[in-house]
Amino acid sequence: MSTNTVYNNFNEAFQLNGLNYTMVSLKELAEDLILSLNENELHLGEFILNWIDDSKDIVLKTSGTTSKPKHIIAPKSAFISSAKATGDFFNLLPENFALCCLPFSYIAAKMMFVRAWVLGLKLDVIDPSSSPLKGITKQYDFSAMVPLQVHNSFSKLNQIKTLLVGGAPVSRTLQNQLKGHPSSIFETYGMTETVSHIAAKNLSKGEGVFTILPDISISVDDNDCLVVKAPKLTPEVLYTNDVVALVSNDTFKWLGRFDNVMNSGGIKIYPEQIEKVLQNQISNRFYITSIPDKLLGQKVILIIEGKSQELELDFSEIDTNKRPKNIFFIKEFCETTSGKIQRQKTLETLNLNHS
Repeated sequence: MSTNTVYNNFNEAFQLNGLNYTMVSLKELAEDLILSLNENELHLGEFILNWIDDSKDIVLKTSGTTSKPKHIIAPKSAFISSAKATGDFFNLLPENFALCCLPFSYIAAKMMFVRAWVLGLKLDVIDPSSSPLKGITKQYDFSAMVPLQVHNSFSKLNQIKTLLVGGAPVSRTLQNQLKGHPSSIFETYGMTETVSHIAAKNLSKGEGVFTILPDISISVDDNDCLVVKAPKLTPEVLYTNDVVALVSNDTFKWLGRFDNVMNSGGIKIYPEQIEKVLQNQISNRFYITSIPDKLLGQKVILIIEGKSQELELDFSEIDTNKRPKNIFFIKEFCETTSGKIQRQKTLETLNLNHS
């Protein structure tokens, strides 16, 4: 079956919420869903209609974590290629049971549907929540969650054979908790432009580097930012803002965002690395950033969401020159529509940019 027609033909093993469909009945379902008062059902219905129409492309919206959200046009063939690469990498088979507990307003859930469509998975779709496995007794072969969902579902993760974790970096604390878990739990790396993940690392095996999926090649630019060539997903070479260390031709270690890199006293500092050390010491949301300083150029600071309080933090694992010099509290962080922290915008609300 050619990739330019497969989106109008699904694997015969495909099921959605326990039911088999024809193209006609699936379209009828989608038309009913777009009338739903449930926002997730509405978005699912819209995506199904977009997927089964005669267009070769789908319009996607990027998250806008570090810049304004933008719309990109992704060919349906890219979705299909990504689904097949995921199936090969994680050994997914027709009639495997899959759970989608992510919102269909974003690419991750859309890809769960496409994987089921292409690979013949039996997909259950539930309303997204911070504790998706609450009340769930069924065993699944495959699912995907964000780190918060994994944390809140930790005692029930053995119900999922293979679990993908994405949407945000996994904290050091959660990584340590997942090491040795009987399920296969992978942190994934990807972006909207590649319609899904392009690399993964096995957290249950304690892996520290990402391994790229088939038919993808990587390199770095002059700023050590990851450069991705994925011809089956996008014709363009993707220049990311993710600073990485290449371990081999097909593996890399993620260090942080180039947008966030600080230079304090001539020392390059990746805030994400400091945040991992502090993750298990601060219960509120927080992040590391910097403000101008006459002596250092940039002074490292810690911003915590919530009411001001006295904290006794252990900085012993952090190099002296990289430790936060000040701690600031703010009532509420600025966020993207997907709940990611907008670091620069939040910093600007504090009016701290003085030297």
